[in-house]
Amino acid sequence: MDMSRTVVPALDLVSLPRRQRATVAAIDWTRLAVPEARRLRELGFDEGVAVEVLHRASLGSGPIACRIGRMTVALRRAVAGAVHVAPATAE
Repeated sequence: MDMSRTVVPALDLVSLPRRQRATVAAIDWTRLAVPEARRLRELGFDEGVAVEVLHRASLGSGPIACRIGRMTVALRRAVAGAVHVAPATAE
């Protein structure tokens, strides 16, 4: 078995249901342009951070509004697709 490969959760931020809390499990930095990756880092996106999808544009290719911490940010779908999440478990 190849242990050098990182297991990435199948659920990305685009697929996360609205209002379901999740934790950023991994970010595929290789899918992002340098300015996009820099912006995500500046906004605080990193593994272990809590995130929640608040709204999706009515057009299929429109942006996604999500909450990270106390901020609400809009991400292009291509960028959100590089953010892999693990749904939060109910305690």
